[in-house]
Amino acid sequence: MALWLRFTHQGSTGFGMVDKDTIQVCAGDLFDGAKPTGERLALEAVKVMTPCLPTKMLGLWNNFAARAEVEKLQRPGHPLWFVKTNNCFMAPDEPIRRPPGYAGPVVFEGELGVVISKPCHNIGEAEADDCIFGYTCVNDVTARDILRSDPSFPQWSRAKSFDSFGPFGPVIATGVEPDALTVRTLVNGEERQNYPVSDMFFRPRAIVSRLSQDMTLMPGDVIACGTSLGAGPILEGDLVEIVIDGVGSLANRFG
Repeated sequence: MALWLRFTHQGSTGFGMVDKDTIQVCAGDLFDGAKPTGERLALEAVKVMTPCLPTKMLGLWNNFAARAEVEKLQRPGHPLWFVKTNNCFMAPDEPIRRPPGYAGPVVFEGELGVVISKPCHNIGEAEADDCIFGYTCVNDVTARDILRSDPSFPQWSRAKSFDSFGPFGPVIATGVEPDALTVRTLVNGEERQNYPVSDMFFRPRAIVSRLSQDMTLMPGDVIACGTSLGAGPILEGDLVEIVIDGVGSLANRFG
């Protein structure tokens, strides 16, 4: 298992493996043969960035049995997905910002993120591990009132792609078993979500396989696996933490 982190230090951007309170700096391609340089930096001496630079983030809707039962939704035959555009990506500890002119509820959604390692197209589920680099924490922030504000067209991507609405990180964890993970969300230290990945209709390997049949997934792309019960609105000043033991903890304040 390794925890990979991207950072800036003294005006330069780098990446490496987290080792307690230090970073083992690496060189090369994060997804293809990264090598330690021998340099170590203190975590407190760097600014943490998003752990990769996706070409796209794909999010899933209606992917949990518990939530589907409460909301009277049917299990889909194929993952139901939308796109979060790359302007919304945001590093840990950066503020979630209210969209200009929008006064409605801003909603947190704690999710497991899958990070793709290489170009991936039309693969089977048994091949998915070869295309998955690791896993990260995602907060799929949503301007809920915009989603269905026009009855003729559900605005999934608009509601979810405002600047700052895609925090993820702080690390990518490799060598973990995703089906055994649990996702928790805390708001101001109070637990709001606690659900197992095993309750997904489509678990991470199946998601990668199915979505690769819809499009080519590229190195660094992130798939947010959907959220279960407990997602809800936040108020200005609230601190939202997405905690996945074995993966990491992502914290961002609203406003």
